[in-house]
Amino acid sequence: MTDIRRTLLWVVFSMSLVLLWDAWNKHTGQPSFFGPHAAKPAAAGSAPALGASGVPAPTATATAVAGAVPNAPAAAAPKGEQITVTTDKVKAVLDSQGGELVYLELLGQRDQNDHSRNVVLFDRSAQRVYLAQTGLISANAGAKLPNHFTPMTAVAGPRTLADGTNDVQVRFESQPVDGVKLVKTYTFTRGQYTIGVQHDVINGSGQAIQPELYLQLVRDGNPPPGESSFYSTFTGPAAYTDNSKFRKIEFKHIEKNDAEYDRKADNGWIAMVQHYFASAWLVNTQQPREFRAEKVGTNLYSIAMVLPLGEVAPGQTKTQQAVLFSGPQEEKKLEALAPGLDLVKDYGWFHILSKPLFWLLTKLHGVLGNWGWAIVALVVLLKIAFYWLNASAYRSMAKMKAINPKIQEMRERLKDKPQQMQQEMMRIYREEKVNPLGSCLPIFLQMPFFIALYWVLLSTVEMRDAPWILWITDLSAKDPYFILPLVMTATSLFQVWLNPTPPDPMQAKMMWIMPLVFSVMFFFFPAGLVLYWITNNLLTIAQQWFINKRLGV
Repeated sequence: MTDIRRTLLWVVFSMSLVLLWDAWNKHTGQPSFFGPHAAKPAAAGSAPALGASGVPAPTATATAVAGAVPNAPAAAAPKGEQITVTTDKVKAVLDSQGGELVYLELLGQRDQNDHSRNVVLFDRSAQRVYLAQTGLISANAGAKLPNHFTPMTAVAGPRTLADGTNDVQVRFESQPVDGVKLVKTYTFTRGQYTIGVQHDVINGSGQAIQPELYLQLVRDGNPPPGESSFYSTFTGPAAYTDNSKFRKIEFKHIEKNDAEYDRKADNGWIAMVQHYFASAWLVNTQQPREFRAEKVGTNLYSIAMVLPLGEVAPGQTKTQQAVLFSGPQEEKKLEALAPGLDLVKDYGWFHILSKPLFWLLTKLHGVLGNWGWAIVALVVLLKIAFYWLNASAYRSMAKMKAINPKIQEMRERLKDKPQQMQQEMMRIYREEKVNPLGSCLPIFLQMPFFIALYWVLLSTVEMRDAPWILWITDLSAKDPYFILPLVMTATSLFQVWLNPTPPDPMQAKMMWIMPLVFSVMFFFFPAGLVLYWITNNLLTIAQQWFINKRLGV
C-alpha cells in the first residue's frame, strides 16, 4: 500500500510540474508541449481555401456552385460605406458592402487588459477578424443572388438611439442581381444586446427563384485578447438543435472535417463562443435549416445556418426574420432568448451541478449585495451540507495522527524487513480500528461539487468588475498585490501540518511541496477563485482543529 501511495504521489507531482512548465511557456509566448504553435491572425491578402462543402471565393463564377455560401478571407473583402450606430448598450459599424456587421463595441463592458477601453466583440482589423454576415444563395446551379459581397445602399435615417425612443433602424438595399433585390433592415433596441435583422427578398426578375438565406459568423482561430495561460475556456463555434442539444465545434475538428453536429434540422441556432461573451444567430420559428462549419481562409473559420425560403414568384416578396445576439453570457437573459442558449456559458463536465450552484450564488448575491461575500456564503453552505461527511474524514485523519508515533517506531524497527513491516502496519490499523483510506473517500465524493463551483466562478460574467473589499476591485482578475494567493498558500500548508505525517519520509516531503507547487498557479487565477479556495481552506482547518481537540490529538 505504501508503494502504491508513493507512486501516485510521484505521478501527481510530476504531472503538476509538467503542466506548470507548459503553462509558463504559453504565458511567455512559447509553444505548448501539447498543442500547435499559436495561430497567427488571418493575412489580409491570403488566398481562400475551399471548405468542406465547396465554398468558393467571390469571383465572377462564385455563385455557380448551387447552395454554396460565398466566402473569402474577410480582411481582404472590399469595404463600402461605414455606417456607425450607437445605442445605450453597443456601438456598431455596418459595411454597405453586403450589409456586414464588421465592428461591435459593448459599451460599459470594460476590457480586462485596458480598463479605459470597452470590450470589442466583432472587428475587422490586422489583429482580429470576427464578423456577422448574411446573404442569399440559390438551390439552382448558375443562379446569381445578392450576398454579403454585393454593394448595398444605406437608406438615410437616424444612427444614434435618441432620448425617448426605443430603437433605431438601419436599412440596406442591394443592387439588383439578375433582377433580384435584397433589403436588409437592422433594428437596435434600447437596453438589449440583440439586433433584429429582417431580410426582404424582392423578385424583380421574370422567373421564379429558389433562394436560401444564410446567417453566418466568421472568426479567426486566435484566443481572445488577455486569455490566461494558466486556465483555459472554450473558444470557437457551437450549434444547437433539439435532437443533439448543444455541440461545441473545435477549430481543429473543422480543419480535419470531422466535427460532429447535426447538419439538418427544423430548429436550432449557431453561435461563436469565447470566455464571458458570445454571439449567436437565432431563428425561433420551426422551419427547415442546414448547419455548416468550415475553414474559409488562413486561420479563418465560419459557422452558418442556411434557411430555404421556398419559391418566390416573379414580382413577389419573401420576408425572413432573424435575431443576432452579441453580448455577455448572462444566464437568465440567454435562457429567455432561445432554448439552450444559456449553454454557451461553459460549465465544464459538471453542468448538472453547476446550474443549481449558480442559482444559489445569485440568490445569495441578492441578499448580500456583493459577489465576494456571496462566494464566501456559498462555500460555507456547502461545508455545512457536507459537515458529517467531512467529520468522518477528519476523524480518520486524527486517528492516523494519534497512532503515527507507533507507526514511525515500527518502521524504524523493521526498516530492513519490508514485507514484515507491511504486515505489522496492517495489524496496527486493525487493532486501532483505523482505515488508512477513510479520509480519502469523503473528500473524493465532494470533489464534483467543488469542481462545479470552480467552473461557476470561472465562467460567470457577473464577476467581471465586481468588487469585494479594499484592493479587490475585480473578482475576475488576479489579485494585483498577490495577497490572496499568499494567504491561500499559508492555509494550505497549515492544513498539511494538521494532517497526520505519512510514515514514508518521501511522502511526507511531497505533502509539503505539493501545496507550494499548486500555489504558483493561483498567483495568476481570478481573485474570486482564490477567495473560494481560501474560504474552503479556512473552514476545513476549523473543522479539523475542532475534531483533533475533541479526540485529544
